Amino acid sequence: MALTGTKWGHSSLHPVSVSLEVSSISMWSTSSRLKYISLGVLVLQTTSLVLTMRYSRTLQSDGPRYLASSAVACAELLKIAACMLLVFREHRFSVRALNRVLKEEIISKPLLTLKLAIPSGIYTLQNNLLYVALSNLDAATYQVTYQLKILTTALFSVSMLGKRLGIYQWLSLVVLMTGIALVQWPTEVTLSNKQPDLTAGSQLMGLLAVLVACFSSGFAGVYFEKILKESKQSVWIRNIQLGLFGLIFGLGGVFAYDGERVQENGLFQGYNGVTCTVVALQALGGLVIAAVIKYADNILKGFATSISIILSTLISYFLLEDFDPTSVFFLGAMLVIAATFLYGYESTPAVNPSKV
Repeated sequence: MALTGTKWGHSSLHPVSVSLEVSSISMWSTSSRLKYISLGVLVLQTTSLVLTMRYSRTLQSDGPRYLASSAVACAELLKIAACMLLVFREHRFSVRALNRVLKEEIISKPLLTLKLAIPSGIYTLQNNLLYVALSNLDAATYQVTYQLKILTTALFSVSMLGKRLGIYQWLSLVVLMTGIALVQWPTEVTLSNKQPDLTAGSQLMGLLAVLVACFSSGFAGVYFEKILKESKQSVWIRNIQLGLFGLIFGLGGVFAYDGERVQENGLFQGYNGVTCTVVALQALGGLVIAAVIKYADNILKGFATSISIILSTLISYFLLEDFDPTSVFFLGAMLVIAATFLYGYESTPAVNPSKV
């Protein structure tokens, strides 16, 4: 009987152990799949946003050009509506459940909600600064300089989240910065075709706007990542809270900086199909970035954004025919791809084969 009991006890524990190991591997595989799906969507969204935003700021029209502050506020409003719809869907389209969740998670937790006022205000400032930069800098200078946000994000991740980056990860950041600089480095053709209306003062304003946006992007992104990973709230609830403050700050910016223009020609002056596309892509970007932060981290988000810049450059060459690739471009592209694989290899958790 003792031998029989030992045999049965051993055979009953073994399948449970194997099942737990298989379950953990399956969960890690699902998480990894979601991470790279969200990164892929972010690449597509960022590429589309860069192309449409650049086109909208250079599009010649008879009437006044649309207000950047108005576009930022509209994007926040659209993001709130999309998140509300997602929460509504999560609770099986129950209005009562939606009201209960919004009351419990937002109204009944004012201190927790107020924490998101900081990153929300910084994000609103950053979005407006990017419009300022695109209006005062040529595309190459803007895109190269804006990649400093990858480095600032890494530094804030180390200082605020206590993350430890290995030597290969630090090396990958340096390689990435070098590759992006080479890809977007202005050639003699772009230098000769610079817009004559870009004065030294406007270029300095654009450069300062990009630099401030880089630091604000790094800090706000890491701060938001910390809040998301320390709480059990739904990511969509967090985005509703973030969007509410963003809408308040955005409307404040509209009437503070463009109040006279709004009184003259209205809040939606200069809006067309391209402008609406930019607003929609901005709103989608907030949701995609939230998913990336939830399933990955901000530094991987920076790599996805960098890859999207390369794609936008390729599209500019094949479709818009306003870019002439050189050997420097191909060298930079290879460095960016190598840096992406280098960072991914360092951050991928190893599976112990003895436990499979």
